[in-house]
Amino acid sequence: MQIAQEVHQGQPVYALGPKLADADAAVILAHGRGAAAHDILQLAQELEQPGVAFLAPQAAGNTWYPFSFLEPLERNEPGLSSALRVLADLMAEVEAAGIPAERIVLGGFSQGACLASEFAARNPRRYGGLLALSGGVIGPPGAPRTAAGSVEGMPVLVGCSDADPHIPLARVHETADVFRKLGGDVQLQIYPGMGHVINQDEIDRARAIVRAATN
Repeated sequence: MQIAQEVHQGQPVYALGPKLADADAAVILAHGRGAAAHDILQLAQELEQPGVAFLAPQAAGNTWYPFSFLEPLERNEPGLSSALRVLADLMAEVEAAGIPAERIVLGGFSQGACLASEFAARNPRRYGGLLALSGGVIGPPGAPRTAAGSVEGMPVLVGCSDADPHIPLARVHETADVFRKLGGDVQLQIYPGMGHVINQDEIDRARAIVRAATN
């Protein structure tokens, strides 16, 4: 039973930039459904900054959880809880290397953006930032958000198309509201007709958040 719960534990973590021991800040990026860690490292190359270590964990079977992020939470178990533990373990590893939470940026694209958003919403602290690119918090419409705490002005980028076939616009707005209520400094960027991709404006905004985490 224990083995069945550890869906993603033991999967590799890919890295770009300096080793954690030599880094001033870190960025943890989660890939999307059907993609892989090396795919999200392409975004890391766009965001690369001196002194910033980038970490990209790999999901078992290239999928963090099996069904839509809008399904009841239990339908996406045990994959979802296992995936959240991957991020928690990486956070702990980075902090153990001497990089505080306020210098650690969380982010991802698509399913990875959903995972990073859900982790930050469930574990509100003052991280270095959140990059939610074409994703949102996880759960059915109207799911209660009961996590106590504050992200204390953390920069949050929520970017998505108004016509994304996978991410309802209502959930994008809901995600922005979740982090506003938690005290985040939210940039909500809706791009008309963009589709399910990352654009240059998002990259520029994300790069500014990563750069600020090093100061």
